[in-house]
Amino acid sequence: QVQLVESGGGLVQPGGSLRLSCVASGSIKRINDMGWYRQAPGKERESVASMTDGGSTNYADSVKGRFTISRDNAKNTVYLQMDSLKPEDTAVYYCNAAGWTGTAFSASSFRSWGQGTQVTVSS
Repeated sequence: QVQLVESGGGLVQPGGSLRLSCVASGSIKRINDMGWYRQAPGKERESVASMTDGGSTNYADSVKGRFTISRDNAKNTVYLQMDSLKPEDTAVYYCNAAGWTGTAFSASSFRSWGQGTQVTVSS
């Protein structure tokens, strides 16, 4: 079982910045993809940004040029640097990871979610 713990959310004024972090722990053999989703009140959860272990990234059109995803594979950690924040970025942000767990003799795939961290952009 893989656990994800997010941190870094909070209240920020429009135009401000926040940096989210997510650490994965457990019997991890490899994490292929790590990413961030968000869910605003009354809306469906949407993908914000993702990154493969090889460094390929993907961003939602609404955050391109403002958000930057990065990873520290040695620490099983993914970050989301959010700049030029707008009120419409207000949401609960969730970390997501997919990969493989197990021992030297066995492996099974996993996909896990964090508990979410609130980001509020308001003056």
